Amino acid sequence: MNGDGQSDRFVVPANPRNKAAAAVAGEERERTKGNTDSETRPGRSAGLSVSSGLDRVRQVAVRDKGARFTALLHHVTLERLLLAYQDISPKAAPGADGVTWDAYGQDLVANLRDLHARVQQGRYRASPSRRAYIPKADGRLRPLGIATLEDKIVQRAVVGVLNAVYEADFRGFSYGFRPGRGPHQALDALVAGITTRRVNWVLDADIRDFFGQLDRGWLMKFLRHRIADERVLRLIGKWLAAGVIEDGQWTESEKGSPQGHRYRRCSRTCTCTTSLTCGLTGGETGTRTGTWS
Repeated sequence: MNGDGQSDRFVVPANPRNKAAAAVAGEERERTKGNTDSETRPGRSAGLSVSSGLDRVRQVAVRDKGARFTALLHHVTLERLLLAYQDISPKAAPGADGVTWDAYGQDLVANLRDLHARVQQGRYRASPSRRAYIPKADGRLRPLGIATLEDKIVQRAVVGVLNAVYEADFRGFSYGFRPGRGPHQALDALVAGITTRRVNWVLDADIRDFFGQLDRGWLMKFLRHRIADERVLRLIGKWLAAGVIEDGQWTESEKGSPQGHRYRRCSRTCTCTTSLTCGLTGGETGTRTGTWS
């Protein structure tokens, strides 16, 4: 299903301040469909909706749970980078390079064309995250890793592509880090469940410091269950290895992923879905390698 390797039109609107919704409508994008009882709707927290090219990926992911996708990076198109930029809040804190949303938008078309070329040609380099802290309810501080604007753009675009694969693997009762879903829908489902059915107990559990202690080796193994495009895997590896800058000092980290990065959604997505599938089948899922685009 490679086709000619080009599935999206190469168009950038002349007005860089157009809303993402208008760009989506112009591209005739469709909503992502998962294997849930209710449709999953795209939204700001979800990243990008699935285009017609990615719809073929989604169809294969639904039909063949063992398929591994070898051609995904070409779906990170100029249009998808534009939508990722427009999906970022103009008030978002800048990363280590200090580049703001407004400053990048002053020459948006040229900047995105250059970024797209670097991503597709393998010249893109991930930047270290800027360390920041926010207070927690218990008085402690939660460390955040604030990515540069270009890293945010590429991360959102890649997550939008990977959503086409992993949405097919989610169960209907899964709400975290999914397009168009969130804690409010989860609470609604919980209320409906415990008020309409006989419930003897409710388990509330959390994994302490999940992202800080994440084993990167296992993360990449989980990703390889479904993703066989080495270019996409290298991108994720670059973000994991970029390190953090705090008080002007760069620090390398050997485990975990910075909280606040867009690609951490991918981290939780692929680990949760792959672990669940392996657990239900009593072992590793069977895999079949093919070229899908």
